[in-house]
This record gives sequence, C-alpha cells and structure tokens, in this order.
Amino acid sequence: MNASNRTARTRRRSGLTALALTCAIILSGCGLRLETPPPTEPVPDAAEVLRRTAVADALLVADQAATAATSDRINADVEAELTTIAESATAQADQLGGEYDSGLGDIVSEGTGGASPSATVQEHTPRAVVASLRDAATRTRAASDQVQSGPLGRLLASISTSQTQHARELALLTGVKGPALPSTQIPEPADPAPEPSEGDEGSAAPASATSEEAPVAPGGLSAEDLSALILAEDTAGYAYEVRAAQSDGDVRTRAHERAVAHRARAQAWALLAGVDGTDQDPRRVAYTVPGSDTPTSQLAIDLEAGLAQDYASLTGVAESGTRAVLVALLTDSTLAGARWGAPVVAFPGLPERA
Repeated sequence: MNASNRTARTRRRSGLTALALTCAIILSGCGLRLETPPPTEPVPDAAEVLRRTAVADALLVADQAATAATSDRINADVEAELTTIAESATAQADQLGGEYDSGLGDIVSEGTGGASPSATVQEHTPRAVVASLRDAATRTRAASDQVQSGPLGRLLASISTSQTQHARELALLTGVKGPALPSTQIPEPADPAPEPSEGDEGSAAPASATSEEAPVAPGGLSAEDLSALILAEDTAGYAYEVRAAQSDGDVRTRAHERAVAHRARAQAWALLAGVDGTDQDPRRVAYTVPGSDTPTSQLAIDLEAGLAQDYASLTGVAESGTRAVLVALLTDSTLAGARWGAPVVAFPGLPERA
C-alpha cells in the first residue's frame, strides 16, 4: 500500500471518529444518552442511617409543632410550648447535619414521578406532637447507645433527653399520656463465676436466662472517670441532705428524695468501680455547701445541671452498646433540674451548644 492510500484511509478513520463524537454531542444535547449505568445514591453506613433517622424525627416534630402552634383552638401555654418544641427540634436537626442531599434526587426520581413511597399525611395536633416526641426519644436514645462515634452518641443522648422533657411538658399541659422514662438502675458488679461442682452441669441455667434484662456496665471509662462521678453524686447527696434539714414542707420532701437518690447512686458507682471501703474511695465525710444566699431551688438546679454535664461527657467516652444507663441518668438529672425551675434548653448537658 503506497503512502497516498494510507493517508487517505487515516483521514477516513479520523473523519469517522469526529463524526461519532459529533453525533454523541448532538444526542446529548437532545436529551438522548448513550448506554451508561444510571446514577445511584451512595449506600449509607450504619452511623449515617442512625443520623438520618434522628434528623427525620426532629424535622417531623418541628413541622408538627410549628403547625399545631398556629391553631386557634389551643391555649397560650400550649402554644408557647409548641413554639419552643419547634425551635428546639429545628436546632437539633441542624446540629445533626440536616438532611442528606447527594444532588441525584431529581435524576434518580425521573422514572418514578417524584413520589415517595413512604410519604404520609401527618396529623398536626398537640396530641400528635406528644406521640412523635415519645417515638423520637425512644429511637434517638437507642441510637445514642448504638452508634460507634462517641461525640455523635453524646449529641444524640442530649437530643433524646430534650425530646423526653418536651414530651412530658406537653403531655402535662394537654392531659395525654407522657413518655416512659428509661431505667436509671446502675449495674451491679459482676460476681466471679463459681466453679462447677460434680452433677451441676445438667442443672445450670443458661446465662441468658438471668442476665437478659440486666443493665450493662459502661465500658471504656477510666478509674478517674468513675471516681469523679462517685464524688459528684455523693456531693449532690450531701448538699441535698443539708438543705432538707434546713427546710420544711414540699422543699424538704423533694430535697430529701433527691438526697437519697444521689447517695444511692454514689454507692452503686463505688461498688461497680470496686473502690467501696478502700483507700481509692473518693467520698468524704462532709462537703462545702453554698450558704443561705443561694436558694435551695438554685442550688438544686446547679447540682443537677452539673451531673447532667457529667453524664453527657461520659456518654461520649463510653463504648458503643454500653451507654444506656448514662443516657438515662442524663435524662433523670435534666428532668429533676426542670422540677426545680431550670430553664428548658435544646441540648441538655451540652453547655457549649447553649
């Protein structure tokens, strides 16, 4: 083949390639695409699923509460609570990162008409808001225990506490059933397994039969973490005892009840840490208590807020799957502070988000 023929053939191939590229550009401009795999949404991991669920719950509560607050058939107290709930839920969704948008929504939904199979019409009433808060608090509390990330677990614990608090307040105002509170039972120290004796093999009960509902001890906490917690609980118990002795009536009763609770928790944590009655036990005979210039209600608010921060911080340190009791005690201290008059905040136990 001579040089002129090779040149002519090369020109023809180049011309065909250019024609193919031109056709592809024209087809693309007309909305026609060559055979390529359709775009797909990335598959979320477990943490992202938990985060998206918490965001969806918060946004649902915000929408329901904001709409219910505009009704002409509710009183001013309920309207104010609904407005606060909507504001808190919106802030919580924002702190969680908001809704995920990959930018593929319109493309992926082209063939489906854009309808969501899970779309439902939600009721926008105070009763419905209580129900949504109850459900959200349960899911978010479980997520805070399950998620691997400590900081995210801490944030979810705070949000679940807020949802529980708002559900209780709104339920009291509207006369509907409030949320069930999580168990605050502190795990007991594990007994060493007894040596099996002859003839016991067939009568031994399965471990799951006795430990299925037992609370799980928080994992990942240091001796210093537990020591600080023991000291904080015992300090609160002592302060409440002093104020109970100096008060009467309802204040005396409430202070005494919290003194008993906090002293018992200090003892339970000391037993779990293995320091009860040892030189490592941080508890003291007496503690400094603010004078009479600090009202008992304010002292109680400060004590419970401090414990809420302690439990929130430890939630961020504890291992996944072992945070339940810490989250429950964060909720308990927050609700106790509210009964003494503490202001409602969107992120209990997280002063940096105040």
